[in-house]
Amino acid sequence: MSSDVPDDAPIVLFDGVCNLCHGFVQFIVPRDTEGQFHFASLQSDVGQQLLADHGLEGHDLDSVVLIEGDDAYVKSAAVIRIARRLGGIYRLLGPTRYLPRRLRDWAYDLVAEHRYRIFGQKEQCMMPTGNVQERFLE
Repeated sequence: MSSDVPDDAPIVLFDGVCNLCHGFVQFIVPRDTEGQFHFASLQSDVGQQLLADHGLEGHDLDSVVLIEGDDAYVKSAAVIRIARRLGGIYRLLGPTRYLPRRLRDWAYDLVAEHRYRIFGQKEQCMMPTGNVQERFLE
């Protein structure tokens, strides 16, 4: 896995032991045909450093975080931004950004609160394989 954090690439931080979050990463990878996204678990040293660099230290581990340069998006804003960057049909999520953030994040938090019970949990973070491995940061 790469230890260099790319300056210009969007980085998705995810809960490395959450099956739903793992599934979200597995959803992104084949649809990211340009290989623009890089990934790190929130629990990793890289993830913790990126959170600190963006003023999100002590951030709870129930949120997907998208880092784009100096900008950080969390919860529903991260999911919407990722969908827009993927393009195609996923851009249809874009207009949901006009819904009140409180409403969007309420729905996000509801799923996040029950994700382990519904989707399960891993003993350890996923280990990527193949050509995707270079897009995961340690």
